[in-house]
Amino acid sequence: MVMVWTVEDRLAAGHGRITCSLNGVSVVFSELSSTYPLKLLSPRLAHNDVAIVYVMNYGGGLVCGDRIKLQVRAEGGSRLLLLSQGSTKVFKVRSPNRASAHLGNPTDGNPLENNATTQLMDVHVAPTSAVFLLPDPVTCFRSASYTQVQRFHLSKGASMVLLDWFTSGRKSLGEEWVFSRYFSVNEVNVDGRRIAKDIMLLEEPLHDDTVIGTRWPSSRRSLSDRLKPYSCYATLIVCGPLVHGVVAQLKDKLRSLSVLAMVAPPRVLWGMTPADDGNIFVIRVAGLETEDVKDWLRESLRPLEEVVGIDTYRKAFT
Repeated sequence: MVMVWTVEDRLAAGHGRITCSLNGVSVVFSELSSTYPLKLLSPRLAHNDVAIVYVMNYGGGLVCGDRIKLQVRAEGGSRLLLLSQGSTKVFKVRSPNRASAHLGNPTDGNPLENNATTQLMDVHVAPTSAVFLLPDPVTCFRSASYTQVQRFHLSKGASMVLLDWFTSGRKSLGEEWVFSRYFSVNEVNVDGRRIAKDIMLLEEPLHDDTVIGTRWPSSRRSLSDRLKPYSCYATLIVCGPLVHGVVAQLKDKLRSLSVLAMVAPPRVLWGMTPADDGNIFVIRVAGLETEDVKDWLRESLRPLEEVVGIDTYRKAFT
């Protein structure tokens, strides 16, 4: 049998598709495909009722102008973990005056938008299925510009965990909160109804009106002034029956917290907000160091061990 690929079937550069379902007691992929610079790998696991896909990129990071677009479908009661191997590194923006900066999308009008690194993800989760998006944090280098849009479309009875977190940069090289822009949109829909939308925009003030056409007030505070002393921030969104254990544990933690005057900032700050009558929860975390946030996430999400298995869960926070 010869398979004929149509134009619609072909993936554009940087695009990927994942479709999985539960066949008996094993998760099987009907599609797992990607094109440069996106790379998808799924290792064999001891327990076949859960699958892992590592979402990676070639060359150790995303360069300016990279466009990543990933479509994910979890069907038939399957459980899928989306992980990465190391932080997602975003390199600096090239000058919009360079000819190479216009080669990728010559018809686009805004050269600064042309240079932004972009990742788009659409995730569809069928009833009784689950997708747990647990990547390593994004690390933006000096002068980097990064845009990320992640949309989850759940059917009733589906479950999800969405982790979106980022660091201050390459602290070991003296780069701390010196990227140009970090823009992230996370949206959750259930049966076609939007129940949550979270938007994060961090933008370093620019004082060169020859670059963007307008001048920020000189009194505007820098990213470093606004975000220090913390060097890692995370947003965690959880929804569905398979995350009830996580929610219950976090509620217990929240009840045990005490409000005390502190001489120094705590190593980790966090809070939890319910939405849609308690059907979805948004958790925000800030830590002095990335490892502080990672340790907090590992412990707070530990009830997922009962959902995906202990060994599989450990791969998310190694």
